[in-house]
Amino acid sequence: MGDANRGAVGTSGGYAAPRLLQLVEELVLELHPHRRGRLQLTLQSSLDRDLAIDSLGLAELLNRVETTFRVRLPDDLLARATTVGELLAAIRPGTEPMASLLEPVASLPERATETPFDTSTLTELLDRHARDQPDKLHVVFPDRKTDPIRLSYSDLSRGARSVAGGLLSRGITPGDRVALMLPTGPDFFLSFFGALYAGAIPVPIYPPLRMSQIEEHLRRQAGILNNAEAAALITSDETRTAATLLSGQVPSLRLVDTAERLSTGHGEPFSRGDDPEATVFLQYTSGSTGDPKGVVITHNNLLANLKAIRDRFAPGPSDVIVSWLPLYHDMGLIGAWLASLAFSVPAVILSPLTFLTRPQEWLWAIHHHHGTYSGGPNFAFELCLRKIPDEATEGLDLSSLRHMANGAEPVNALTIRRFTERFAGCGFRPDAMRPVYGMAENTLGLSVPVPGHLPVIDRIRRGPLARRGEAVPAGPNDATAIEVVGCGPVLHGNEVRIIGSDGHELPQRRQGRLQFRGPSATRGYFRNETKTHELINSGWHNSGDLAYITNSEIFVTGRSNDIIIRAGRNIHPHELEAAVGDIEGIRKGCVAALGIADAAAGTEGIVIIAETREEDVGARAQLEDRVAVTAAEFLDTPPEEVLLVPPHTVPKTSSGKLRRGAMKEAYERGGIGAGRRSLWWQLTRLGATAYLRHTQQAAKEALTALYGVYWWLVATLLLLPACLWTVVSPVAAWRRAAVRVASRIVLWLTAIPLSVSGREKIPASGAVLVSNHTSYLDVLVLAAALRGPMVFVAKKEYESQWFIALILRRLDSIFVERSDAAGGVEDTEKIMDALRQGSRVFFFPEGTFVPSGGLLPFRGGAFVAAAEARAPVVPITIRGLRSIMRDESWLPRPGRVSVEVDDPITPRVDGFQEAMRLRDQARRAMLSRCGESDLGHEHIIFGESGIERLRPDGS
Repeated sequence: MGDANRGAVGTSGGYAAPRLLQLVEELVLELHPHRRGRLQLTLQSSLDRDLAIDSLGLAELLNRVETTFRVRLPDDLLARATTVGELLAAIRPGTEPMASLLEPVASLPERATETPFDTSTLTELLDRHARDQPDKLHVVFPDRKTDPIRLSYSDLSRGARSVAGGLLSRGITPGDRVALMLPTGPDFFLSFFGALYAGAIPVPIYPPLRMSQIEEHLRRQAGILNNAEAAALITSDETRTAATLLSGQVPSLRLVDTAERLSTGHGEPFSRGDDPEATVFLQYTSGSTGDPKGVVITHNNLLANLKAIRDRFAPGPSDVIVSWLPLYHDMGLIGAWLASLAFSVPAVILSPLTFLTRPQEWLWAIHHHHGTYSGGPNFAFELCLRKIPDEATEGLDLSSLRHMANGAEPVNALTIRRFTERFAGCGFRPDAMRPVYGMAENTLGLSVPVPGHLPVIDRIRRGPLARRGEAVPAGPNDATAIEVVGCGPVLHGNEVRIIGSDGHELPQRRQGRLQFRGPSATRGYFRNETKTHELINSGWHNSGDLAYITNSEIFVTGRSNDIIIRAGRNIHPHELEAAVGDIEGIRKGCVAALGIADAAAGTEGIVIIAETREEDVGARAQLEDRVAVTAAEFLDTPPEEVLLVPPHTVPKTSSGKLRRGAMKEAYERGGIGAGRRSLWWQLTRLGATAYLRHTQQAAKEALTALYGVYWWLVATLLLLPACLWTVVSPVAAWRRAAVRVASRIVLWLTAIPLSVSGREKIPASGAVLVSNHTSYLDVLVLAAALRGPMVFVAKKEYESQWFIALILRRLDSIFVERSDAAGGVEDTEKIMDALRQGSRVFFFPEGTFVPSGGLLPFRGGAFVAAAEARAPVVPITIRGLRSIMRDESWLPRPGRVSVEVDDPITPRVDGFQEAMRLRDQARRAMLSRCGESDLGHEHIIFGESGIERLRPDGS
């Protein structure tokens, strides 16, 4: 930009114009260094067409303008500004001073009262609120300083029904899909429930960030609208005219309008009834391919997930949710807005544009409204660290925060530490940080840390994880250690497991593919049977993530379809990408590490694609060398190829995640770099690799099946004679010895090592022995591990199975009824007689076991008997057996088993309260050793129809 041009601008715009042009020039040259000396910059320059400033670049520019001029720009400027002159007009007379940023927007009115959470549909929940507390605050939008918008429950219900009437009067019928392409604001909320009240299915999609790119944005949304077969699109005034052009690309689309215009309709809202299995909305995920995936979420899915989150967080009427998260994303839609509706607490909703340009307003909103719940992806915390100056935090108070969720993308341990340290002086408590894990396919949340606990960061050795998938704890001086952040235990009612490449469950601290199931899990993708089949396998849902579990904590290590396997070593690409992104000259967060199959080498080659603005040939060569050296230090060998590409080459999803799959596909097509491998040769090698892996997988499955058959053959040949001996043997000690010896030989011949510790703690007589119940093989293992006479307490159902009943009687077992409400036994007197006679009586106080693992609630009968007979209780913990033969599986697989005996717990007095003390103390001992989750705060009844979970209040 020449001096003459500066002078001319200065004449027309005073001081502001030349200073603004200087800021724009500095940013453009940072984004595009090759334009130095050739940049033609005027007030008429188009921000995107002439200057190539993308949305994030414009957010950075607005942030610099506000800091330089000490002003607050309009909240919607990021979306509507097209030229430099429009930026100048925004900072001319009338612009608010920066100081106003630190003033309260508005105080919240009286908080909502707690409402019972027992509805079966989302519309029923809103109707309940609108009836019981119509004028209570539901949502406040503080972005408009002079006139913040508030919605009460009655406002939302009344406005939504008006939109529903408009939809019905315009021909929308029950079951139609209604797409919502709306910015954060009241119209989104009214339209969402308006679609539901009309009997339709809302489909949130993200609105255009900048109106200057509306055409390109609408073309991208056409794929989602076609997959959903959307009948209507509700959008804003600014985009309505352009959006009507979509009808040519989306044949099903017959209505494009705004919420305001639809609210003039007079159709009668349609009631779909109280069908909890009806679809409440479609959540389109930000997948890495061009194939839209609309997750089908039912009312049951949604309310089950919200109940599980509520049970973990325990919100109350004094809580306040503060969020800037986009409403088209599950974390903003469900985790913020619908959670506030379900928990009956107010929500303060900021625009995502406000957060991008002024992240400090998020934290100040928490301060002003005493927010207790908030959160965002990991990048949000990094943005706060980078863009919030120290002076903008003076007086900031974050002490009200109880739960700050960090999820939706990999959680970085360093980010957690830096954010906690930076804002500790503002009252932010370390235990408020909540690394969480979930996905749209499970509605939202799958695992959440227990309140009051600090984030768990596991330092593990890099080598064992890469080579064998073992998460081995690293020493304090291991500079190569990997830090993995724990995302808490699984939410109640949900189940998870980690499986290996052979499809079988892995033990703790073994990395594998994470699968889940439960009431929140979707039934599939809308109109996409292929992807649904890939998602769901034998009732389990594939998360697409690699993880391991230890002490009930889930540690996610990467995406299973992104992992690179090189020379038998598993390489997590995000770590390599982060290391390359730290190189000066490489765009941080714009690096893709890809594994390209190399059948000739029998492994995967590594290609690194990194964005840079550098265009000088010599400088690019040096930069390539630095990338190669950095990668070689990380990998121990150099990468096969380093490609430097221009900005915006590496594709990302709408939420900012790398689309490695799309990048790999483009590379293999030859779309990145010239003169690369021919497509047919790539496909040939990929086919050969796929065939080889398929063969290996089939071989592993066959070996596992053979092992299971071998196990049963050995068990039958040894245990059947032992059982027959118990029938004919006249001496009880001989009968017990036969079973014990046969059990030990079975474990030895089937390569299942058994370790036993603390056996000497078991009293010689007159004791109650209790153990966790993990598998059908528990009795076999305990028979091998324990010595001496013992009376087993068996459920009465076994009496009807004559052969099993005969053997159990010959082993001095007692049959009891376990169906009473207290979980005790009807024949307590028989057990107490056995204790008084000096017998050691053995119980499984859980009564049964579940496939997913976890310690169930204990029944009280064993402990009542112990307290009345003043007999010590000995807790015994079994570990490892669940993964050897899980419930619902009859083919054992190799593994290790341990049995740990704790110190006896002696009754102090008799009576029911003492029995409950014995029960709780024994359960705590087992929980500390079993390494599984605590399912004890749910009361579980085992009826004829399966497992019924009840909350402590009995509902």
